[in-house]
Amino acid sequence: MSHTESGSVEVVAGDITKVAADAIVNAANSELHAGGGVCGAIFRAAGAEKLARACNELGQCPTGQAAITPAFDIPTAKYIIHAVGPVYASYTPAEARRLLRSAYASALRLGAQHGCKSIALPAISTGIYGYPLESACHEAVDVCSKESVALGLQIKLVAFDAKTADCLRTCLETHTGDDERSAWDG
Repeated sequence: MSHTESGSVEVVAGDITKVAADAIVNAANSELHAGGGVCGAIFRAAGAEKLARACNELGQCPTGQAAITPAFDIPTAKYIIHAVGPVYASYTPAEARRLLRSAYASALRLGAQHGCKSIALPAISTGIYGYPLESACHEAVDVCSKESVALGLQIKLVAFDAKTADCLRTCLETHTGDDERSAWDG
């Protein structure tokens, strides 16, 4: 775990729908429709009809951005933040990186704006969206480490499998915080 006085980042293995946090983040598609993987699990746990209705009212969410809904039937969270990561093959590596970093930052800032002090996030875009796992984990750890301090958040990076958990832990343990490439670089 990386910890400072004003924020922390830790890696948790397990089901994000059972992690205690003010908000959990859904690796969403831009239509905010139910999907597979983490997205499908979140819709099922929250109550698919209620969450689908709330998402339909929001409309679409652009890649790299986030939207928020109530957590409905998920007792461990108040909110679900829907962060839209990039489909890796649809962008240049630099643009995919910028969009992934933006999705994390947007989700964390939106949660903070809604009074959240703790947020649980999955490894966005690493499933069917095809983002290379090690690169995605590096970006997640870097953005979350910076934003945890800036926003005073307790952040849990939640991995649904051992490979992702190990990758996130390695990135967190070796993170130096000196990544000069900002989220807005091209």
